[in-house]
Amino acid sequence: MLEIALQDIPGVELVAARSGIDALRHLRLSPVDAIITDLNMPRMDGFELISRIRDDEALSHIPVVVVSADTDPATPRRLSELGVQAFFPKPYSPAQVRRTLEQLLDVPAR
Repeated sequence: MLEIALQDIPGVELVAARSGIDALRHLRLSPVDAIITDLNMPRMDGFELISRIRDDEALSHIPVVVVSADTDPATPRRLSELGVQAFFPKPYSPAQVRRTLEQLLDVPAR
């Protein structure tokens, strides 16, 4: 659902990664304007992925949006401390995630 909601944002190309490790590998090879990630991923969770992004000078400026079913009450605070721009707990509105991404990327309103 989220991919469908995001696929027609003008000037946005979506790239999917199967794990946090794959995401980091891609980020180091190809620049991106924003990252949307889950927290529950194989091989490297979203917290570690975000932490590594923030620790990498070449990547640390990239806005990060998190969508997750994580129910830990400390999650929003942890994400804020990691510099995440937005957190959407599941169930979330794909349209709301899209609006947030458009704002972060400064996409003109339709």
